[in-house]
Amino acid sequence: MNDKAMSPSTPLLELPGRVAGAAVTVRVLEPVHSDPARLYEQIQAGRYSRPFIIDDGETRQLLFGLDFIQSSMRIDEPYALDFAYTRKMMAFLLFVPDPGHVLMVGLGGGSLAKFCHRHLPRARLTVVEVDPDVITLRGEFDIPDDPRLAIVQADAADYLPAAEGDADVLLLDGFDCNGIAPAFLSRGFYRMARRRLRPGGLLVANFAGPRKYWSRHLTFLNQAFDGQVQLGTVPGGDNHIAFAFDEAGCAIDWQQLEAQAALLADQFPLDFPAIVASLREGAELRWAKAASAKALPIQQTKESHLWTKSTPT
Repeated sequence: MNDKAMSPSTPLLELPGRVAGAAVTVRVLEPVHSDPARLYEQIQAGRYSRPFIIDDGETRQLLFGLDFIQSSMRIDEPYALDFAYTRKMMAFLLFVPDPGHVLMVGLGGGSLAKFCHRHLPRARLTVVEVDPDVITLRGEFDIPDDPRLAIVQADAADYLPAAEGDADVLLLDGFDCNGIAPAFLSRGFYRMARRRLRPGGLLVANFAGPRKYWSRHLTFLNQAFDGQVQLGTVPGGDNHIAFAFDEAGCAIDWQQLEAQAALLADQFPLDFPAIVASLREGAELRWAKAASAKALPIQQTKESHLWTKSTPT
C-alpha cells in the first residue's frame, strides 16, 4: 500500500477528438512517441485499458470508457460538486455534522475529497484507490497535496480489514468500467466496512445503473447493518444513495431533519432541503423498505421500519 501520490513520469499525451460533434481534447497517460491515431481508435472502440481525460474547455472528465463518466470537474469551479449523486452523498452531514475522520473508497477525479477538504477543515480524510493511474491523474483535477488528505493505493477489500473503529463516515464510490467494483460484492466486504466505523458512524454507498446490477449489493449492505439502511433517490439520474447506520433504535424524525437541513444550507453550498426531499422519496420505495425489513432482527421488526440514527440537535 502506498499513501504517497504519484506524479506522471511524462506529460500527458493530447489527442484531438469529438464528442457529440463538438471538438474536445483527450489526454492519456502514454509516452509522447505513441501513435495518437491508434490510441484514439482504441478509445472509440472500447479497447483502451487505462483511464483518460476529456476536456471541452468548460468541464474536465475522467473516464474508463466512453459509455460512463467516472468524474466531472467544472474548470472554473474545481471544488464544486458537478454530479448530483455526489451532492446527495454529502447528506451524511445531516447525521454526522462534524466528522473527525472521513474514509473514502474510490478517488475518481477527487470531487468528494476536494469538497470535504475545503468545507470540513477539522476532518482528517483518507481515500483508498486501487488504480495507480487514477492517482497519477490527481493533479489534473486540482486535488490538494495536504497532510490532512491521505491517498492510499490499495484494494479496499484488503485495506478495510486492516483496522477497526477509526472512521466516523465511510463513503463507498468505487467503480470500474463495468460498474461497482467486483470486490464489493460479498457479505464479508460490507461487514468489514461496518467494522471500520466508530460507534454511531455512517456508511454512504453510491449505487449506479439499473437496480438489477446492484440489488445484491443492497441486500448484503442491509444484512451487514441489520436492516438499518435508508435509500435516497437522485433526481434526473440512475443513481441511488444508500445510508447505512451503525447505531440502531431510532426512526428518522423528518421534521427535525428538515430543520437540520435549513441550518446546513447556510453553512455549505448545497441544497440540503432538496437532499432531504430525495431521502424522503427513497423512504417510500416499497422494494427498498422490503429489502430493509428482511434484514431486521426478529425482535425489531415490530418497531419502526426505518432503523436509522436520528439527527443531532
